[in-house]
Amino acid sequence: MSRGLFFYNECEEQGCRQEAYVFDSCYLCARPFMSDSDMYMYKGNTPFCSEDCREEQIEFDKAREQKKKKKKQQSVRQSDSDQSCPSSDVRQGGIQVA
Repeated sequence: MSRGLFFYNECEEQGCRQEAYVFDSCYLCARPFMSDSDMYMYKGNTPFCSEDCREEQIEFDKAREQKKKKKKQQSVRQSDSDQSCPSSDVRQGGIQVA
């Protein structure tokens, strides 16, 4: 049987549904925690065995967010340019008044 560390979220004091988190290994490298191991947390409930593992995950998350942001900006630019280009169905030209 795996021996892990159990933690409860702040919801416990507020009387809502309790969820136990089992922190028995590093999220990134899966190295098991010992009873006297230091634990480095990220985003509230993600345990890491070292600052290096935690920093690697932070950098990964930053890169993923930048990629999402860049993709979204490109999508917005594309839709803007699609809207500003006249449709081929619309007749171009001036209006003459008699």
